[in-house]
Amino acid sequence: MSFDGKVAMVTGGSSGLGLAIAKELTSLGARVVITGRRQQQLDDAVATLGSNASALRADVSKPDEIETLFSRVRDEHGRLDVLVANAGGGEIESLGSITEAAYDRMFDTNVKGVLFTVQHALPLMPPGGSVVIVGSTASIQPGPGLSVYGATKAALRALVRSWVLDIKGSGIRINLLSPGPVNTPSLKGIFASPEEADAALSFLAERSTLGRIGEPEEIGRAVAFLASDAASYVNGTELFADGGASQV
Repeated sequence: MSFDGKVAMVTGGSSGLGLAIAKELTSLGARVVITGRRQQQLDDAVATLGSNASALRADVSKPDEIETLFSRVRDEHGRLDVLVANAGGGEIESLGSITEAAYDRMFDTNVKGVLFTVQHALPLMPPGGSVVIVGSTASIQPGPGLSVYGATKAALRALVRSWVLDIKGSGIRINLLSPGPVNTPSLKGIFASPEEADAALSFLAERSTLGRIGEPEEIGRAVAFLASDAASYVNGTELFADGGASQV
């Protein structure tokens, strides 16, 4: 696979899955723009990614910042060949204690943020462009306390299935990549203590038919495949990258 001469954007690209995706795309020749809310993290990520990367600060839960973001991409690059809508977040909120604030945070970032990110990106994308949206196996197997988070990721499936019809004939593909548990700080950070995190990760590894959770680099390679010309006839699909856990 090669992304030579292509411009790609990875939202939430300063850490975790987003950074791994950005590393994979830059290694394959893409010029990658990463976004995130924290400037210092963005600066550190660009230093890691090298000269083919740049960063633009934006909070995808705020449509006005998304609009400004893509105005800058148009001015600086003129087009966008690949969009990876990765920015998102989850919180453990059990039924009976779900707060409106947590609900709003998850839906504003994971659903509204993706919707308006894609909507603003499409006018910059030529035929042959590719959108990859990062979902989650929580959309079909949400664990305890993950009902709201799972609902946000299930919403992405519905959006993709409709959007490929909305833009039929444009030559732009939209696909969904749904990882299972991946070894990132954000996964461990949702648990109340390191001991609780260790127990949960052990349980998740046992559920996988490969006997382990995923690594960020593996998700990066899966995203790159969907974004690449190697997947030129793949459109409107959901690819699960979860070690087979969703099959059992």
